[in-house]
Amino acid sequence: MDLYRIKPGDGVVWITGASAGIGRQLAYQMVVEGYTVVGSARNADALSDLGKELAGANGEFFSLPCDVTDIEGMQAAVDSIEKDHGPIRLAVFNAGNYWPTPGEAMDLDAYRKNYEVNLFGVLNGLVPVVERMKGHGKGQIALVASVSGYTGLPAASAYGACKAAVNNMAESLKFDFDKMNIRIQVVNPGFIETPLSGKNEFEMPFLMPVDKAVERMVRGFEHGGFEITFPRRFTFILKLLRMLPHGIYFWLMARATGWNTRKLDYRDTTPAKNER
Repeated sequence: MDLYRIKPGDGVVWITGASAGIGRQLAYQMVVEGYTVVGSARNADALSDLGKELAGANGEFFSLPCDVTDIEGMQAAVDSIEKDHGPIRLAVFNAGNYWPTPGEAMDLDAYRKNYEVNLFGVLNGLVPVVERMKGHGKGQIALVASVSGYTGLPAASAYGACKAAVNNMAESLKFDFDKMNIRIQVVNPGFIETPLSGKNEFEMPFLMPVDKAVERMVRGFEHGGFEITFPRRFTFILKLLRMLPHGIYFWLMARATGWNTRKLDYRDTTPAKNER
């Protein structure tokens, strides 16, 4: 059986984290290409500005502010979208935050917030959307994870673990979703030019413009398989690294990131929240 796949004019695309970065560019691109998009984020003003930019585009854009950590609010968002705009055919769970978690300054609050947004923030929308798609007999879901979920990276023990969980969850759900004609895909970006990556103080290999990244995503939704990942050169290297024996992997990664020369910082600092 050929699984359902989105096309312009066939219901609604719902994108979380649509106020900035990848989510904003994705909403913009899909509306330009003729899709009906509902964009969600906490920043209502940014969503409103995006709507103004898209006035007169081929498709339509509607803003629906919400917080992915609000269980009842996400259920209400799904209900509102289907009541006001039609069935959700593609749901892109893109909203994400990053709090660094260096080993010498482990912070339970940082771990908790990473998981609340990057894992449970996905589930809070995924569960009610799947219930709707089951009733419709079709649908498509994209979970935005990260190549940081492939292997353990310095200062990303919480963020990377969340993204690894998203990848594993998508693989597991695919077995049952296929039977319900719900296509599930996982998106694993590398370093993309966004407000989040702009805060990094280290060299980012194969840094990709956000418009090029979003082009890959849209084509992946329309024609791609289970995993959508970019830039592929970077992805290929990371996938090779995770196949190496641990001793070699840790040595190579420490040298590649400069972590072998990094001095520990025992200051009591509170990591700042960044939005993708």
